[in-house]
Amino acid sequence: MAYLWIEAESFDNLGGWIVDSQSMFQMGSAYVMAHGMGIPVEDACTNILIAEDGIYTAWVRTRDWTAVWKRGTPAGRFQVGIDETLFPTELGTNGENWAWQKAGQLNLTMGKHRLALHDLTGFNGRCDAIYLTTDLDEVPPHEDAPLAAMRKKCSGNICKEIEDEFDLVVCGGGIAGISAAVAALRSGLRVALLQDRPVLGGCNSSEIRVIMGGFAHVPPYPNLGNVVSEIGPISGDFIGSGELYEDYRKESIFKLFPKEQIALCLNERVVAVDRCSEDTNRIRSVITRHTRNGEEKRFLGKYFVDSTGDAVLARMMGTATMYGREGKADFSESLAAKSSDHQVMGMSVQWYSALQDCISPFPDIDWGIEFTDDNACFIKRGDWAWETGQYRNQADEAEYIRDYALMVTYANWSFLKNRSQRRSEWECEKLGWVSPIGGKRESYRVVGDYVLTQNDIDNHIIHEDATGSMSWDIDLHFPEPQNEERFDEPFRSCAYHHGIKEPYPVPYRCLYAKEVNNLFLAGRHISMSHVAFSCVRVMRTLGLLGEVVGMAAAVCTEHNCDPRDVYRAHFNELKKMMTQGVLPSSYHAYKCSDVCKYHFKDEGFFEVYPNTSTPIPTHIKTEIAKINR
Repeated sequence: MAYLWIEAESFDNLGGWIVDSQSMFQMGSAYVMAHGMGIPVEDACTNILIAEDGIYTAWVRTRDWTAVWKRGTPAGRFQVGIDETLFPTELGTNGENWAWQKAGQLNLTMGKHRLALHDLTGFNGRCDAIYLTTDLDEVPPHEDAPLAAMRKKCSGNICKEIEDEFDLVVCGGGIAGISAAVAALRSGLRVALLQDRPVLGGCNSSEIRVIMGGFAHVPPYPNLGNVVSEIGPISGDFIGSGELYEDYRKESIFKLFPKEQIALCLNERVVAVDRCSEDTNRIRSVITRHTRNGEEKRFLGKYFVDSTGDAVLARMMGTATMYGREGKADFSESLAAKSSDHQVMGMSVQWYSALQDCISPFPDIDWGIEFTDDNACFIKRGDWAWETGQYRNQADEAEYIRDYALMVTYANWSFLKNRSQRRSEWECEKLGWVSPIGGKRESYRVVGDYVLTQNDIDNHIIHEDATGSMSWDIDLHFPEPQNEERFDEPFRSCAYHHGIKEPYPVPYRCLYAKEVNNLFLAGRHISMSHVAFSCVRVMRTLGLLGEVVGMAAAVCTEHNCDPRDVYRAHFNELKKMMTQGVLPSSYHAYKCSDVCKYHFKDEGFFEVYPNTSTPIPTHIKTEIAKINR
């Protein structure tokens, strides 16, 4: 018997298909998706090597993602082809669960062939893997454990040990993770930054396009925020062109460091952690799986930062977490829910349309929710309020939550374009962009040595371990009442703002896990109640707190101590570092205050004021040009 397993995400040329890695824990792999916004995308293709002549059955792991809503024709249909022949079955029609679907049979000769995924709709058809076998009776396993075993056997991947131990391993390349990594690097640490997407930035990347909220450079440590301002897009404003989010700025900053100091690893998803044998409450290493080729690597570290957004490392370690809204009895917060529940602020899948010079058609779809003139949303862009998953688990149900947002986007748009009494208003509009991933707002929060609450903020209780400050309102999102009344599951939100008196500094004890001795926290899952979290969650604030984490890791490395010990014995050192702030790249590259004075402005530019007649060194001019470009 001959067989061949091909992971769809490993194709040499993805064409118009994109890799989705957000549900790897649930299904064991990344997959590819034809995100064409209603226009079929370019074929994905790759070369395969057939070991022997024979009649091969092609099995494809896929699903009908719109079957959940039990209406109409499956949206994401596609075919698989080899060389110039397409297998006859339209795939993505096999029910709502991921499963193997038989594509057909083909007589293949030994040697090289071209395998392709051919999209038929542009509506997010998806493919995990293709299995070719000469055993005409074989059906690949559906169950998780046998499927994982077969995937591992067929791939032949062996976990690669990264030989060197890092001072700090940062897991998650959003704004907080980047800021923590850069702060640690500029403090002299050797750092690995692991990100499961092809670009850095998380919600502030071109893939999701959420602007940064909050302010940098606020009391009591006005020099915090240098890094987050340096990496943030200068021109980014609401959703628009992906170029506005300047992904290159986030990646380019790491080119300023020696290669032996930084391991920047894109497309690496953390899939497991190893505990220290002598201290089971300490992480020894993390294992990643590459989202394109499936290769696994092990990264050893002294300290780790969980900046995954979903508290992935913390939950793998079994530490205490919080999810949803605490009740009034928990922390006596005036804005808390009457009783605790699992409601969270949702995921936003942002989108916008673009006016065309002529009529722009869009398919008249029959799947998903049925819209009418009474319940449709008569809008031309979906911003932060296009929000889903408020009653679901944002970590475990990420695919469904994103899919629901896509479904209502397409179904509503199709109605506006084709059947609404007001369709003439939309006839020249075309979908310009729809986020294929979605931006999460809230997930798990990790319990630290202190859980910050609304009462701390309202009463402005300044703790002895105060660090960077929150500058956003308490900003709680809820399902929009009319939308929730009209639909079984809401997809629009509204916000309640509760002002804060002045910037409020976050206690350091919120920035590390209580039950994992060497785990820092950076990002939206730091130790806070649901209400307090709504104030800290914006990215500029999380970025400057990431800087604090990177500095604290340097203190730990200097004293060979745990994050908790910084609070107990070395907080004055951290205070000195926060007072100075993370030196910007130009200053970092040339530490000569007697030559130049560097003034950092909030919008991300640098101004240079030379002292007396001393010329500015050429390499300093180069560094400033890099930042100001």
